[in-house]
Amino acid sequence: MIIMETERLTLRPWLDTDADALFRYASEPDIGNQAGWPPHKSVDESREIIRTVFSSPTVWAIVLKDTGEPIGSVGYMESFDLNIPARPGEAMAGYWVAKPYWNKGICTEALAEMIRHIRETTQIPSLICCHFTDNPASGRVMEKCGFIPTGEISIDDNQHGGKNRPMRILRLEF
Repeated sequence: MIIMETERLTLRPWLDTDADALFRYASEPDIGNQAGWPPHKSVDESREIIRTVFSSPTVWAIVLKDTGEPIGSVGYMESFDLNIPARPGEAMAGYWVAKPYWNKGICTEALAEMIRHIRETTQIPSLICCHFTDNPASGRVMEKCGFIPTGEISIDDNQHGGKNRPMRILRLEF
């Protein structure tokens, strides 16, 4: 079990006991809409997401040290089925944070720490990341962490809210 820490955050595996907090934030329509997934409809659904999607060893809860509450997630996948032009061996990074914590540097801090971990412990050659073009704040997080725009735009109808909604692609080489 990998746990990482920054000045304000602990990045740790998700727990079943986080389901209430996850539902509180992931049921907010603006969160899922920006991240490409539908809002959670119940605590049970959030618990199931923890047990399936968030059970990966490369997905962490973003937890505020001050409160111990999970307020978002950061992670990466070495294989994925999205309409994104990835290179062989490239992993895809992703993150989200609860709306009350937008524009506070939380995602930048969490993503930077995860990148440090990847560089120090894996052989992954590069990361790819994307954001819907109507969410430029997410692109700024990526750029602050060293991601470079590829100039590519993709549309992935499989993403919740992705139909005819362009995504900007960025890459970080190690």
